[in-house]
Amino acid sequence: MSSRNPIRHLLERPNSDPMKSIGMAAIIAACCALIVSVTAVALRPKIEVNRLAARASQMSAMLEGVPGIAELLEGGGIETFVVDLAAGRISDTDPATFDQNAAAADPERSIALSAADDLAAISRRENEALVWMVRDNGEVKLLVLPVRGAGYQSTIRAYLALEGDLNTVAAFTVYEQGETPGLGSRVAEAEFSRGWAGKKIAEDGTIMIDASAGASGPYEVEMISGASVTTYGTVDMVHFWLGELGFGPFIENLREGTAWP
Repeated sequence: MSSRNPIRHLLERPNSDPMKSIGMAAIIAACCALIVSVTAVALRPKIEVNRLAARASQMSAMLEGVPGIAELLEGGGIETFVVDLAAGRISDTDPATFDQNAAAADPERSIALSAADDLAAISRRENEALVWMVRDNGEVKLLVLPVRGAGYQSTIRAYLALEGDLNTVAAFTVYEQGETPGLGSRVAEAEFSRGWAGKKIAEDGTIMIDASAGASGPYEVEMISGASVTTYGTVDMVHFWLGELGFGPFIENLREGTAWP
């Protein structure tokens, strides 16, 4: 006995048959899911290119607003390096092909963080990380670091730019977040970013930067009203990434002139 085509068998059922309605709904849903999946895969490279372009644009806008940097950018531009975080030195890894997000997710290229060490609440820290520098005759005038950490309901990703003394914030901008609209999402607004410029990071080797309402001291940034968890999450991630498990050793070696291979 020859088997009947199940699709044809379904179509031959009367329109009043509940099984036909359920079957047709399932077929349509499956087709739509397939179309969405294929489209997502096909567009993924373009989406990634657009995402990286948007981030580059945000960094450029941030740097152009730093006094005295625009001229240096026109002269020599910004250099990109990969840093070995444990060694605190420039790595020989090619920054053009280095995927920091992939490294953070790879157990062989990252380390698991204990609860005591994981101030940024990121679970794992990549062994290598990107940094950007603006130099003038070999002297570092600006150091840009990628920092990330947990906010109230999302991972906050930002660029932190330090002046040549490596202790003064030149600029700060959040380029990715998913915090509560109108509250925590204000972490990505210009008003919050401007509050970081000129603030000091550490004193006698101790990281001091913090947040408070009515911030006025050299180490204080303004608290976002109604979003204390988001604000403190941002401060905590800066503490982590400027600490011993983050860029701390590299910054120290950079000061001493021993950060280069």
